[in-house]
Amino acid sequence: MTQVSCQQWGQAPGLGSVDMWILQSSQLRVEVLTLGAIIRSVCCRGKHGQMEDVVLGYDDLDGYVSDKRYLGALVGRVANRVAKGRFVVEGKEYRLDTNNGPNALHGGLRGFNKAIWLATEVDGGVILSLTSPDGDQGYPGEVQVSVSYTLQGETLTADYKARSTKTTPINLTNHSYFNLAGQGAADIYDHEVSINAQSYLPVDDTSIPTGEIRAVNDTPFDLRVQVPVGARLKEIPGLGFDHNFCLCSPRDDWAERHAARVVHPPSGRVLEVSTSQPGVQFYTSNVLDGSIKGKGGMTYGQHSAFCLETQNWPDAVNQVFQRPQSTLHYSQSFTHSHTHSHPDGGELC
Repeated sequence: MTQVSCQQWGQAPGLGSVDMWILQSSQLRVEVLTLGAIIRSVCCRGKHGQMEDVVLGYDDLDGYVSDKRYLGALVGRVANRVAKGRFVVEGKEYRLDTNNGPNALHGGLRGFNKAIWLATEVDGGVILSLTSPDGDQGYPGEVQVSVSYTLQGETLTADYKARSTKTTPINLTNHSYFNLAGQGAADIYDHEVSINAQSYLPVDDTSIPTGEIRAVNDTPFDLRVQVPVGARLKEIPGLGFDHNFCLCSPRDDWAERHAARVVHPPSGRVLEVSTSQPGVQFYTSNVLDGSIKGKGGMTYGQHSAFCLETQNWPDAVNQVFQRPQSTLHYSQSFTHSHTHSHPDGGELC
């Protein structure tokens, strides 16, 4: 049985009061903030009984208010990148603020990660809701968004829903950074990863998909069999992984499926992810540079964590391969669910 509680966590300047919701089962303890629908912590026990928080974050609210790396946050209205910050829907061009080189990233300058969400307790968890007004960050339509986080035993489930008054791109995900050795560990080189994908999307020098869907065969992106992260990072061009892995064809039904598994052999902790989305962005915290002071005064450097962002394929609104499924039409509802399971995690932290 999951215990759910809530406490005030602070005041965000210009935004209002921020609460922290605590979900506690016999195996996991999860903290969720109403600012940005942020997953602040996930605590579990390793094989030798040691308890660790495996999610990067901050000790206080100021850290999250000033955060620029989306630690633990729900990102949207459109996660990932929109090329050149523009798109065309129903014959009309829309222009967005660019905040990642020439591109718009994770919803814009003030995306969903910087909003305070309305929270209500549900069985085993909390549901958070938000209204994004017509024109928010340049996007069309008023959008009603919600996410529910529910905890059952060792499994944390996120269910996203959205409804718009106009046709608009929508792509929601959670941007938690994980280190299964504990959030203060130096790197993830001793982790092992597998991703259930036969293809991935190559990107240009601004991380926008080129339009090619490339098979993973005979490439460093073949993660279908569990491989050490450190060894594989040495084979990847550039700073590391920041690529969409294609879990299904754009024409497939979006049934929930197994997406990825990460193992930390020294602690015995395992993270398994399933999703109803067609892709997962595997990101190895390439641009963390040690300048962030996180929980307990720890600094977060390059490759100190990984993200598994379940989502639609990046820049879908501008890409031919995905255009039919990249927009939310009036009278339609967007739904997306993913689960994080810690099968070898143990007790409360």
